[in-house]
Amino acid sequence: MKKTDNKSKSTVRHTRAIQADRQKRPLVDNLTAEVEALFRNMVHPLTLLQCDLFRQMGLRQRTLTLPVMMALLLSAVWRQIAAVNELVRLIRDEAVLWEDPKPVSQQALAERFNTLPALLFLNVLNQLLPLMQQRWEKRERPLAPEIAWAQARFTACLIADGSTLDVLVRKVGLLRDLESHPLAGKMTALLHLGSQLPDKIWFDTKATSHDQSFWEAILAHIQAGSLLLFDLGYTNFTRFCQLTEKGVTFITRAKSNLKYEVAQVLVKTPVLRDTVVWIGTGDDRQQVRLVEVLYGNTWRRFLTNELDPEQLPARYLVALYYRRWTIERAYATIKRLLGLAYFWCGSQNAVELQLWSTWIVYTVLIDLCDEVAGLLKLPFERISVEMVFRSIYYYTKAVERGDVRPLPEYLANRSADLGIVKRKRKNEISMFESWPLTNASNP
Repeated sequence: MKKTDNKSKSTVRHTRAIQADRQKRPLVDNLTAEVEALFRNMVHPLTLLQCDLFRQMGLRQRTLTLPVMMALLLSAVWRQIAAVNELVRLIRDEAVLWEDPKPVSQQALAERFNTLPALLFLNVLNQLLPLMQQRWEKRERPLAPEIAWAQARFTACLIADGSTLDVLVRKVGLLRDLESHPLAGKMTALLHLGSQLPDKIWFDTKATSHDQSFWEAILAHIQAGSLLLFDLGYTNFTRFCQLTEKGVTFITRAKSNLKYEVAQVLVKTPVLRDTVVWIGTGDDRQQVRLVEVLYGNTWRRFLTNELDPEQLPARYLVALYYRRWTIERAYATIKRLLGLAYFWCGSQNAVELQLWSTWIVYTVLIDLCDEVAGLLKLPFERISVEMVFRSIYYYTKAVERGDVRPLPEYLANRSADLGIVKRKRKNEISMFESWPLTNASNP
């Protein structure tokens, strides 16, 4: 008789695997002149603007000043350095971005991780995000039809979602007394649908925080005329009313047990049902559109507060919600590619320093990928962010051999053999193109 294994899976297995993998990696110098220039021109001036706040907080001007720590941590994330002792060797022996080598002890660096306010890094990130979005808006590259349609009709197209950070394998300070390894916290982001750049990011040290706890912050930040995509975890009829009152259009999935009353049937075909319904009770009672689409043998159901199918056709509604997975891919890039599943230190302040540093690096990497997409005249989603990042190594070797092409041009010219352009799967068609047209879904 075959035995069944009821043992629960380890919650730290994924993190430990990444930790072991990173400890075995050799130190790589993949910071090219172009990437360094972008950090120096975009991030460094914003860092200097925080120096007054640094002094107001009573922080001493030691060797590891704010500009030094910013340069060091951005270099560490980009070069995927494994540990604090490796960081110490790096800053002792090499120039990092805009800083020259400096004599630093491991104890001093570890102490700085615990005491340098992460708020300073967050302030730099918040000032950087709109600048990077402006760079994206100035470039020209093809957009998926549903994204181009939405960009022309809404002031901003945003995706909301949260992600729990992995466990802290290393326990330091007050964490040493805990019986188990705690989770590092939870981040929630508003991501631009088109550029895949963050618009706003929040962090909660309580990893068990529900998505609903971020609604107040989201509502305070989002502007009228925006489009907001979110999943079932954010279902809240009171918040739906507040979004409508603020002039924000939302698209989300409908729960299987949704209770509603039909107000008006707009379309009813064998593959599409588009209905205006009443949901909620009391002050939360409101009208929304329930759009149901048949995929195979399954009905997919969506809700929106846009009641006019001419203003938001079902075809665009479905295709736009499908794009919600963009934020999942962004989180995968942050954690798997840029290493936010492994933490240098276990203190909460150190976690936040690494979190904000990683998001800053993410914006620079996405900006580079978008420039490559523009040169190739391809939609951004056809570009593999991972392969762009990994191909920078080959560019550094090409430069050593005398190649004078700029980094984006080199990546675009070698996009085929480097795997930078994602291969289309056999018979792959976009969600927008594959959905059967009906009278209601025609734009």
